[in-house]
Amino acid sequence: MLKIWGRKNSANVQKAMWGIGELGLPHERIDIAGAFGMNKEPAYLGLNPNGLVPTLEDGDLVLWESNSVVRYLAGLHGQGTLEPADPKARARASQWMDWQLSVLGPAIHETFWGLVRTPPEKRNLAAIETSKTTTTAAITILDAQLAKTAFVAGDAFSMGDIPVGVFGYRFHALVKDRPPLPNFERWFAAISARPAFHDHILSMPLD
Repeated sequence: MLKIWGRKNSANVQKAMWGIGELGLPHERIDIAGAFGMNKEPAYLGLNPNGLVPTLEDGDLVLWESNSVVRYLAGLHGQGTLEPADPKARARASQWMDWQLSVLGPAIHETFWGLVRTPPEKRNLAAIETSKTTTTAAITILDAQLAKTAFVAGDAFSMGDIPVGVFGYRFHALVKDRPPLPNFERWFAAISARPAFHDHILSMPLD
């Protein structure tokens, strides 16, 4: 049985759990990091030397880095569905997963930390506003793609939607004063209707 180490309200753990939910895989999830601690203890560092979450154990495989975990699960259990069968669609899915790491994730970081993790009296409002602007610019890029395709890699939901969707949820929840983004809103409604998204993202408080 798959074992996932990581607290359920971590965005990166949510990527793995959403993938597991889409694939219907038996699993055990173990709370670690954040309020649970233990992620800097030797036993856990032996699995993941970064001390971060998630970490996946699948038999003798130990795998960390959330997008790599999603790719692995999709390739092993979701060929032709979560992992697109078409090489071009598969490459596009991977491209958008990397875009979440390089563009969207860094853009929204200050918004999330400022509004969710920082007491109001200690917030850097200028940094939060800059982050909101940068994040909106990133989502505008996504919106332009979604004017062409129903999902990020094409007309079917894929692994590419998972990392983008987790951080798209944070944008949707935290950046209320956003311009019209009709394609993003249509896509967000579509992923919100997926049971695994509801179970592992929408039902979790931002923390």
